[in-house]
Amino acid sequence: MRFNRILLSATLIVVALVIQVTVLGRLQLPGAVPDLLLLTVVALALVYGHLSGAFVGFGAGLLADLAPPADHAAGRYALVLCIVGYLVGLVRPDNGRFRSAWGPLTTVVAAAIGSTLLYAGVGALVGDTAARHVGLTELLFTATLYDLLLAPFTVPLVMALARRADNDPMAVEAGGGPPQGKAVSSGWLAGGTGLRIGSQRGGLRLKTARGRANRAGRIKGVKGVKSVRKL
Repeated sequence: MRFNRILLSATLIVVALVIQVTVLGRLQLPGAVPDLLLLTVVALALVYGHLSGAFVGFGAGLLADLAPPADHAAGRYALVLCIVGYLVGLVRPDNGRFRSAWGPLTTVVAAAIGSTLLYAGVGALVGDTAARHVGLTELLFTATLYDLLLAPFTVPLVMALARRADNDPMAVEAGGGPPQGKAVSSGWLAGGTGLRIGSQRGGLRLKTARGRANRAGRIKGVKGVKSVRKL
């Protein structure tokens, strides 16, 4: 991984983990807890691919295993997020673009369900019974619901930051504007974050400049005709 990828990934993971422990973990919601760390890994894997996604997932899971108040065996969540990051990176399109927001939304749902099943399966293998008081069906439903509700506010932002830090041409074109294709982040962030508004402003500025150039050309043409008539 490049240095800027490592630096950004580490920063986002630490921030997500702090929010996870200090805010989301104390909401006392029924069933599971909204997994901001999982969504961060999913977003980074969708940008960086399967290998980087696996490394990011392992590092994020290991921090979650060691951060208090961890109530499970160390390495358990690291293995889960490593597998999730690898698999999510594999479904990333070659051009990095989804045709609609349903692609990343489906990925989030699959990641939430898969991580819950993997976590329960690894816990059964190592004899960790800390979460047996909650039914697996309830865990699956609540984990998927919470992550799906949180995803539109986190995944696009993380993806946009990752693309910009990685100098991805999908994030910024040579002219300084956003790409014309509908990337995942631009599609999810439309309607309140200003990404599409900025592109519209750029288009208006371009049209204004073209109009001024056309008017200037017409004025010059008229002056040329008048000068010829005078001669």
